Amino acid sequence: MTTFREMLNAAKSQIREISTEQSEGMLSDALFLDVRESDEYDQGTVPGSIHISRGFLEVQIEGKVPNKSKPIVVYCAAGVRSALAAKALGELGYTEVFSMAGGFNKWKDEGRVWITPKTLNEEQRNRYHRHLLLPEVGEEGQERLLESKVLVLGAGGLGSPVAMYLAAAGVGTLGVVDMDIVDASNLQRQILHNLERVGETKVSSAAKTISAMNPDVKVVPYDVRLGADNVLEIIDGYDVIVDGTDNFPTRYLLNDASLIKGIPIVHGSIFRFEGQVTVFKPYDGPCYRCMVPEPPPPDMAPSCAEAGVLGVLCGIIGSLQALEAIKVVLDLGDPLVGRLVAYDALTESFRTFKVHRDPTCPTCGADAGEILIAEYDELCMPHVAPREPVHVI
Repeated sequence: MTTFREMLNAAKSQIREISTEQSEGMLSDALFLDVRESDEYDQGTVPGSIHISRGFLEVQIEGKVPNKSKPIVVYCAAGVRSALAAKALGELGYTEVFSMAGGFNKWKDEGRVWITPKTLNEEQRNRYHRHLLLPEVGEEGQERLLESKVLVLGAGGLGSPVAMYLAAAGVGTLGVVDMDIVDASNLQRQILHNLERVGETKVSSAAKTISAMNPDVKVVPYDVRLGADNVLEIIDGYDVIVDGTDNFPTRYLLNDASLIKGIPIVHGSIFRFEGQVTVFKPYDGPCYRCMVPEPPPPDMAPSCAEAGVLGVLCGIIGSLQALEAIKVVLDLGDPLVGRLVAYDALTESFRTFKVHRDPTCPTCGADAGEILIAEYDELCMPHVAPREPVHVI
C-alpha cells in the first residue's frame, strides 16, 4: 500500500519546485494560485493570487485559468498540497507550473509582501453559494458584484424584475430612478410593488422590496425626472445603466450622457407580446442613435397604456436585461454588444440581429462633433422599439 509520503515524493519528482525567493521574482509575470482552504486564505495571501481550495482544483481551474501555457506558481501553507496540486495541473495540460517550497508560511516568515484579502462572511457564502460554485463567478466574481454599482432607470414593468434579480445576485449599490407613484393598474406587471403601497412613490416602494430581499444591497432612490439638468450627475460613478424607460426623449438623452461618461447601457423595450434587448457599450459597438436615428411617427408607436402588454413579458425581458448587466459587470461571456435579441411570446421564439455602428452617427461616428446634453421634448411620444432594427443582416 502506497503511503502518503511515498505519494508526495512521487509527485515532487514529477514537478518543478522553486524557492520563495524565486517565486517572488515571478510576481509580475506568473499567476499565483493559492490552494489552501478558505479559512487559511482569509488570514492572508500573496497579492494578486487567485484562490481555489485543493479539493476543488480539478473542477474549477479551467474555468478560471483557460490559458494552459500561462506560468503558474502554486502554493499552500508549507508546500505539500501545492506539490500535489502542481502534479494535477500538469496532468490537466498546464505546461508552466511551479510549486513554491515552504509555502505561504515561509513566504510570510521571510517578510515578503502579503495582504489580508477582502472576503465574504459566512452569511454571504451561504447566500451566494450557488454563485460560488460557478468557476466563472466564484468568490472573486461575487465580491466584484458586491462592489458594483448599477443604475436602474424606471421602477416599472422592466425595472421591477431587473432590480429584484440584481438585488438577489448581490449587486452592492442599486440606484433607482422614477418620479411616479404606485397605482393599482401597475400591479399586473410591476412586481416590486403591492396593494399596500398604492399611492407611495415607486422609488420608496422599490427600496422596501429590495432591502427586505437582500440587506447587502444599498438602494439609492432618485424620485426625480431625468433631464438635461441632472442626467450627468445622476449616472456618474455607476458601472452599468439598465434602461427600463418608455419614451424617446429619455432614451436619446441617456444615450448622449452615457457616451460622455463611458457607461454601458443595457437597453430593453416591450410592446404587447414582443420584447427586445441589446447592450450599448460606448464606442465598442453601436449607440442608440445608430439603431434608431429618428423616432417613428406617433401612430406607429402606441404606448403600453394604449396597446396593452402581457405582464409576464416584462419578467422575461427584464430578466434578460439583468443577466446582461451582470455579464458586463463580471466581464463574463459575450454581452449583446452589436447584437439585438428580439422575443415573440406568442410563438415562443427568439431572433438575433446584428446591429452595426453608423459611421455617420452624429454622436458616436468618426466625424461626430461635441456631444451636447439637451432636452428632446419635441420627440416626446410613446415608445416602442422598431419591428426591425436599423442595419441588420
